[in-house]
Amino acid sequence: MAAPLQKSTFVCAHMKILVAEDDVPLAEFLNQRLQQEQFTVQIASTSSEAKRLAADQHFDLVLLDLNLEGALGLDVLRSIRTRKPDLPVMLMTGTGVLEERIRALDAGADDYVAKPFAFAELAARIRAVLRRGGRPGQSVLEVEDLKLDRLSHSVQRAGRSIDLSPKEFALLEFLMMHRGQPVSRSAIVEQVWKLNFDTMTNVVDVYINYLRRKVDSGYDRALIRTIRGVGYQISGEANSVRVPAAIATGQLVAKAR
Repeated sequence: MAAPLQKSTFVCAHMKILVAEDDVPLAEFLNQRLQQEQFTVQIASTSSEAKRLAADQHFDLVLLDLNLEGALGLDVLRSIRTRKPDLPVMLMTGTGVLEERIRALDAGADDYVAKPFAFAELAARIRAVLRRGGRPGQSVLEVEDLKLDRLSHSVQRAGRSIDLSPKEFALLEFLMMHRGQPVSRSAIVEQVWKLNFDTMTNVVDVYINYLRRKVDSGYDRALIRTIRGVGYQISGEANSVRVPAAIATGQLVAKAR
């Protein structure tokens, strides 16, 4: 068994984690190692137990097996999001399928780790999620006729409401916070998904196309631009371009990287 990680500057004491895992040896391992990291741990072995505990007790984070016994992990995630939208949830998944990861992130997961994983990486990801706080700054971001309200989590363009998933909202917010500045895919992954870039392949490109369909489709100007060799940028009027035909017709182009 690996030695405990060295102490970090992040204080874990008194923080409580719900581990929803039906693999008993793995659950026991996580319980032991997380306690070594000074976390308080509660184990749930079924989906119903995980939903009940998450609803009835206070936790600082939920570590959720995507294939938990009794229901799909995404059902448990959605249940948690309905009752406690601000409770951080990290998924453990045995699949490397891109579409599965997209569904998990789109459903509101804050991060995920693929099995088998190194505990050192899992612990680092948990600390990274728990370190996140509220974002200071403007409550309303605007680029031309596009408006994003960070308090109400609402988006409008030309007065028309736009329905975005949690990750789409976070991605648009990040782009608008850097209006007129090119941002790289690695920066987007690190700041929006809080993940290492090497684990993500073309997830960023997929989500940019989701945003383009919702934000730019049906308008004369496309605000979201591709900066070749760099990444993406959301621009003001001076740098806006016309909407490509593929976006206007609702086609989704996800280029494999």
